[in-house]
Amino acid sequence: MEAVPVGEDGTTPGERDLQATVALEGDGLVIAQARHLAVDFLTRVQADHGIPVPQRAMDLTQLVVSELVTNARKYAPGPVLLDLRITGDTVEVVVWDSDPVLPVARAADAGRVGQHGLEIVMAVAQAFEAQREPVGKRITVRIALLDDPGGAVAGRRPL
Repeated sequence: MEAVPVGEDGTTPGERDLQATVALEGDGLVIAQARHLAVDFLTRVQADHGIPVPQRAMDLTQLVVSELVTNARKYAPGPVLLDLRITGDTVEVVVWDSDPVLPVARAADAGRVGQHGLEIVMAVAQAFEAQREPVGKRITVRIALLDDPGGAVAGRRPL
């Protein structure tokens, strides 16, 4: 068996190819930048590693990234960190911001205008977790890469 060097971040060189991290600062343009990063990352994963990424997974990842980065820019001062990685048969979207207040999905209300982002994210996610950090919070969402033959997204499971 051949030894594989492990980097300071605990990943091997091949694993680092399956992860992208960026700090986002500035105005609303960072939301579009984050969506483009997600598409570029998943396209590269598919092209370079042969991991199938159905259009559904691509679209849902962009949606989740957009909603989470929008909320972070709206409610937290300072930069936002976006981390995308392939973990098994899921794409994991992690967003960190400086606000320690954990988000809470509001009760469904068809008459409410706006503030449905977290509801949407939780509806399309295979797994969702919000965790306080020493500074701020981290939101982790997993999205199934594989489509179910019946067209349904694989069932939810805890992180």
